[in-house]
Amino acid sequence: MKKLIYLVAALCMAACGGEPAADLHVMTFNMRYDNPEDGEHNWRFRKERAAEAIVSRGIDLLGTQEVLANQFADLRELLPGYEAVGVGREDGAAQGEFNAVFWLSETPETPGSKGWDGACERIATWAVLRERGGAELLFVNTHLDHVGKVARREGVALLAERIEALRGGRPVILTGDFNSEQGSPVIAHVQHTGLLCDAKRMAAETAGPDWSFSDFGEIPVEYRPLLDYIFVSAGIEVRRYAVLDETATGGFVSDHAPVEAEISIVR
Repeated sequence: MKKLIYLVAALCMAACGGEPAADLHVMTFNMRYDNPEDGEHNWRFRKERAAEAIVSRGIDLLGTQEVLANQFADLRELLPGYEAVGVGREDGAAQGEFNAVFWLSETPETPGSKGWDGACERIATWAVLRERGGAELLFVNTHLDHVGKVARREGVALLAERIEALRGGRPVILTGDFNSEQGSPVIAHVQHTGLLCDAKRMAAETAGPDWSFSDFGEIPVEYRPLLDYIFVSAGIEVRRYAVLDETATGGFVSDHAPVEAEISIVR
């Protein structure tokens, strides 16, 4: 099986060979940008561990956030069995964090634009994947603003609008760092039409902590928030959901813990 990773929206569909359902292993992973001030947690010390967390768990679809151009190149080298695409959010090419295609902004077609009260450019990537047998899947990955409340709210509204326009009856997977906790208006709004549902709520089995952001362990456990999500549409069953903290990955892979789901796309 050839795997496709859109590093900032990564995807792959396994050829199902006539089976009644396509089984996929999905992950959303905020990798923490390559910050020289991170000391022992700098990217150069954890990049192999981050790649191993992906490979060892047999990930088919991967949505990533905060990947800079040099990190994108590193991951391409460390994940030789994967294909990858992505552009920087600042110029639609190589500048800034990768995960682009349409922009969460009042001017979503303009690379480098900031929307509403957002502190940063915020982007999303979408792709339609087709199985060998012809069935298709819409995969979307995003990273909402960490400061602007209006930007998060309007970003989700724009995502919903674009997903509805693009899905064409296909099953949908939406991943990302939403910078919002469970129970927040943002997460409620993602699910308010009934098209998408939090994979954790749908899972037959769950594992791992209830949080996904630890700031490399600096936040006390009782205060760590869940910011990273996988949402799925009808027609997708979630067999297992898990958050992988450092005990599951052999050490910190990022300031965020990867979140994964084992799913079946029902025919």
